[in-house]
Amino acid sequence: MLNPSLKTAALVVLGLFAGFAHATAADEVEKNLAGLASWSADFTQTIDDGHGKVVRSAAGKLYLQRPGKFRWDYIEPSEQLVLADGKQIWFYDKDLAQANVRDMDSTLANTPASLLSGGGSVSTQFDIKALPAKGGLEWFQLIPKRANTDFQLVRIGFDHGELASMFLADKLNQVTQLTFTHPSRNATFAPGLFSFTPPPGVDVIGRDAK
Repeated sequence: MLNPSLKTAALVVLGLFAGFAHATAADEVEKNLAGLASWSADFTQTIDDGHGKVVRSAAGKLYLQRPGKFRWDYIEPSEQLVLADGKQIWFYDKDLAQANVRDMDSTLANTPASLLSGGGSVSTQFDIKALPAKGGLEWFQLIPKRANTDFQLVRIGFDHGELASMFLADKLNQVTQLTFTHPSRNATFAPGLFSFTPPPGVDVIGRDAK
C-alpha cells in the first residue's frame, strides 16, 4: 500500500489549497493562492532518510479542486492513486490490487487538510514564517502546534506566486521533496475526475463508498 509519507504529502497539499487566514507570512501565501478554484501540475517526489540518502522516488500528475477534492496519479515507479472526492479518500495500489477508503473527517484530523472542515484559522494550528529566498523561490515554513501530527514541519516554495516546491519532514525523520512543473490554474476538469470505483477483483479495506 502507498507509503505513509506519500499520503502525508497528499494531505498537506490539500490543506494548503484550503486557504489561510493569518497575518504577514500567511497573508503572502493567501495572496499566491487567491482566486484558485482548480490547479494541476506534473510532480516529481523523492523521500530521503534524513541524511540525504534517497530511499524512494516517484512521479506523476496532481489535480486539485476547491473545496476538498484532489487526485494524485502516481505513474512511476508503479501506478498508484490517492483521491479525495470531498467525502472520502481512496488509496489505490494497482500492483497490489488493493484499495483503502476512509472518511475525510477522520483521515484529515490533525493535519493541514483539516482546514477544509471550515473551523479555525491556520494560526491556531501552525507557526508560520517567511524564509529566505532560495533557488529562485519564495519560501514559507509551517510548523504544527500539535504534537499528534505525522510531520515536524512543512516548507513551501513559490515561483512568482505559483506553487513550485514542497518540503516535508516527518516524525520518522524522513524528508519528502516535491517539485511541481507545468502548472495550470483554473482549468475545467473532465466529469468524474474526482471519483473512484475499485476495479473488479480489487480488495477494498475500510468503509465502502456510498
